[in-house]
Amino acid sequence: MDTKILLSLLAIASSLVSCGHRTSESEAGVEIVDVALPVVDTVTLSTVYPGYLTAIGSVNVVAKVNGQILSKNFESGSNVKAGQVLFTIDPSTYRDQVSQAQASLATAQSTRDYAKAHYDAVKKALESDAVSKMEVVQAESAYHQAEASIKNASAALENARRLLGYCTVTAPISGMVADNTLSVGNYVSGQGSPVVLTTIYDNTTVSANFAIEDDRYHDILNSMAKQDSLNFKRVPVTFEEPLPHTYTGEISYMAPALNNSTGTMKIKCRIKNPYNELRQGMYVKVDLPYDKLPDAVLVRDAALGSDQLGKYLYVVNDSDRVVYTPVTVGPLYHDSLRVITKGITPKDRYVTKALLKVRDGMKVNPRMTK
Repeated sequence: MDTKILLSLLAIASSLVSCGHRTSESEAGVEIVDVALPVVDTVTLSTVYPGYLTAIGSVNVVAKVNGQILSKNFESGSNVKAGQVLFTIDPSTYRDQVSQAQASLATAQSTRDYAKAHYDAVKKALESDAVSKMEVVQAESAYHQAEASIKNASAALENARRLLGYCTVTAPISGMVADNTLSVGNYVSGQGSPVVLTTIYDNTTVSANFAIEDDRYHDILNSMAKQDSLNFKRVPVTFEEPLPHTYTGEISYMAPALNNSTGTMKIKCRIKNPYNELRQGMYVKVDLPYDKLPDAVLVRDAALGSDQLGKYLYVVNDSDRVVYTPVTVGPLYHDSLRVITKGITPKDRYVTKALLKVRDGMKVNPRMTK
């Protein structure tokens, strides 16, 4: 037989067998579908809240005297230590006031010494009736007035020295110093009303400020009452753009009252800042835990369907037939899994793909996937 004829006959036979096989499979109505078993795990539920950062401490550095700024002794944006000199203000006026106060005190002391000696003398003279009692009274009064003048002069000198000390402006706390509001050469009038020169931020620790809903607060209380051991000491925090390091915070403050107009409660989360990357005013996302579900049933969120009755899954029973199964869903977990609170058990196989190809009661060939 010719080789070409033989090859043609073989091809025809193969085609007939293939068609017969497809017809047989079609008649059986068996579709291969991917199925999986639900994941059972302990799930910590959380909600992400937007917030903003504030420094744990910030202090305005102010000028409390009048005068021209003579020097600025720091680099804007640098870290300064408490007590470090930041500015000097012209001290000449206050040095003169100190000198005048010292002179006034010396005069008062001299007057007091004379009044004391005179008082002692007239008291002795009174013993021999050389002076009248009125003269003694007058001498005593002059002596007391002189002592009072010393106290006034001492207070004036102390005040003058205090004002002179304000001419050297130092850092009240350690931290990062902002840019100065007034440059060298400017005249400040800070004695009547303090003038802000710059601000220091203590960024060693920052606080994330955010607010939670009234019902979420109730969830947290109920979970704590069940001793679910929610970890409020290592709450994950993230930022709009990833930072070189990861951060967690500890809940440090819960407001004593809710805001009636918004129905929310203010919360602060303290975050350590060892790498000095965090700044006041940065926006932050706080992933706050509020409940823990032991032995939660989880399915792929993409496997869920929706209709007028709600959410459903296609479950494959022991006879390898599809069963339309309504379910009650909980929150999303790790972006791709959904908590199922009612409708299926951990042993139920559910269809994970090709949902449009299956229907209730359909015979399928299930293929288990992880």
